[in-house]
Parts: sequence; C-alpha cells; structure tokens
Amino acid sequence: MATSSTNPPLGPRYGLGRTNAPGGASNSYNTPAAGFSSTAKTQQRLEAERLERDRKAREERERMEALGQNSLAELSEEQREEISEAFNLFDLDKNGHIDYHELKVAMKALGFDLPKQEILSILQTHGVPSPPSNRPSGKAKQVAQQAYQPPPRLLLSFQSFQTLMAQRILTRDPQEEIIRAFELFDEGGKGKITLQDLRRVARELGEGLQEEELVAMIEEFDMDADNAINRDEFIAICLG
Repeated sequence: MATSSTNPPLGPRYGLGRTNAPGGASNSYNTPAAGFSSTAKTQQRLEAERLERDRKAREERERMEALGQNSLAELSEEQREEISEAFNLFDLDKNGHIDYHELKVAMKALGFDLPKQEILSILQTHGVPSPPSNRPSGKAKQVAQQAYQPPPRLLLSFQSFQTLMAQRILTRDPQEEIIRAFELFDEGGKGKITLQDLRRVARELGEGLQEEELVAMIEEFDMDADNAINRDEFIAICLG
C-alpha cells in the first residue's frame, strides 16, 4: 500500500521561494537586480541631460563664432587692434587665455564695466576649464588633494574674447563711445576738457601741435566762454 511522503517541499527546506511568516503574512525577497536597474536608469538620465547641455553649449559657441567672424569683418583695423591690445595687456602669463579677474579689467579697458554675475555668465558659456597643475607636491598634499578636488577655473580664449568684444562694440551706442573718449581727455573727472588736458593728450599721442593751435581748438568749440569744453560741447563736436 502506497504511503504519502511527509518530507517538506525543497523550496521551504532550503530557503528558496517564499515562506509564510507567523500570522499568515508572507515575506517577499527583493532581488538586487531591482536596485541596480533603478541606479542604472538614474545614471542614464543624468548622462542624457549632461549630453544635452553639452550639445546646446556647443551649438551656442558655434553660433557665436559665426556671428563673431561677421562682426570682426565690420570692425575697423583700429578697433581690432584695440581688442588685441586689451587682451595681450591682461594676459599676464601669455598663454592665450584670461581668467575672471583678467577678463573683467580687459573689458573695462574697452569701456565695458560689467557686474560680477555677467562676467561669470560669459565664462560659463564660452570659457574652457584650466588644465590641471603639474607642479610637484608632498605626499600629505597629494592625499589632501585626492580628498578634495576644487572645480577647475574657467578661462576665455583670445578668439572668444575677440568675438564677444566685436559684437559689443558694434552694438554700442555711438554716444557712449563719445562719452568714453571725453572721459579719456577729462583727467580727474572735472566734467570739462581744459587746455592742460589737450596738451597732455597731444603729448601722449605724439602730436606736434603748437600752443596756439590748442588754444584755437578751445576757443572754437567753447560755447559758454569758460575756456574749456564740457561734455555736451564735446558730444556736439563729435556728432557734427
């Protein structure tokens, strides 16, 4: 006569599948694959977002470069030289790139005194990371550097600087350019150009103007008879 086996199923015996907990509740086993899948999807999403940001930044740089070539062609030779001189003057280590502080003073020299946030925005859009330093360091310093790596500085190349400055110069109000020129003449911010100012500028520019010629310039354009040329008179002269 056949008898039924009393041995338990293999699954419960060896801890496979599911077992019933006291009270009838069942315990389910979460496999590691579920966690790995979620992490992989998150990494894929972050990578896709990074690639999209890089693509947009690349397209913006290409657009700016194309516009920059057109803008440069519209500048006078003197304006192009002015941009190059400003960059070279503040490219202190002569590596063809300038950092935040150098960019700020170079732009100010060209008449663009921008706030900090706007300078940072320019670097974030058009800058490139600075190369890592290869200077030797002690073991303790190496350990500290491995524990914390600060983000690299962003640098602006000469080509990008030239492009950006060309566009800003072309879109600048002509009156702003005249006022900037007036301020270069008006030493000390007096609000007027005196005979002494004309002597100084003529000397700096190497112009061999005689004293009577400088006096005649003041007399011709001095409308209020104060022996000087104020800003309004200077603007009227330049605008003809």
